[in-house]
Amino acid sequence: MNQGKIIQIIGAVVDVEFPDQLPALYNAITTKTANEKELVLETVQHLGANRVRAVSMGSTDGLQRGVEAEDTGSPISVPVGEEV
Repeated sequence: MNQGKIIQIIGAVVDVEFPDQLPALYNAITTKTANEKELVLETVQHLGANRVRAVSMGSTDGLQRGVEAEDTGSPISVPVGEEV
């Protein structure tokens, strides 16, 4: 998987740096907050200099700069069907 690091957090907007390859627009990025809660981000803009801007799908409380983030390689998906 494509690994990056969080470099800036402004409310629900999170900038992530990926040294190898940028995630595609609308790809899901997963990371963890300080209390080990998983947080999903959606890539919305390529900023240049190996950075993307993403919007958080949850609260960014406890999220810190320098934390690893992982590109899932696919858009956000939600299960559907009888199980839901």
